[in-house]
Amino acid sequence: MVKNNVKIRKALPSDAPAIKELINYYAAKGWMLPRALSTIYENIRNFWVLEKDGQVAGCAALQVCWGDMAEIRSLAVAESERDKGWGKALIGTCLEEAVHLGIKRVFTLSFLPNLFIKQGFREIDKNNLPHKIWKDCVNCQHFPDCKEVALEIEVGEK
Repeated sequence: MVKNNVKIRKALPSDAPAIKELINYYAAKGWMLPRALSTIYENIRNFWVLEKDGQVAGCAALQVCWGDMAEIRSLAVAESERDKGWGKALIGTCLEEAVHLGIKRVFTLSFLPNLFIKQGFREIDKNNLPHKIWKDCVNCQHFPDCKEVALEIEVGEK
């Protein structure tokens, strides 16, 4: 997708520092969980970036968790590009990738669920998610009193 010198593309290893800066900017506000640079490098192939004038202005990652399940993680859009539909576009890109991969169920955990709800996600009980997805939780500052909302959407062929 390209519009006004802005495009969404797969992330490159060289994008990792900018992705970390963007994610941790919002993590400092309490809107998402922080990510270490090493974790971003290890998962760079999961990331999509929003690029504007050659700079990373947004990101989202699709992480496959199981044969039919994936998680959208680390959705962030720079302040200067917010409210322009780029968060919706990044979610849509992740969902398209999920369909391409044959994933039927996509979930997310979010402190700000409204954008996901507007895209057709529905709130679910976290206990309905496999315990395997909680591997990051033990290192979280909010563990075990998590305030994130679990949401999911079914995609692909039903």
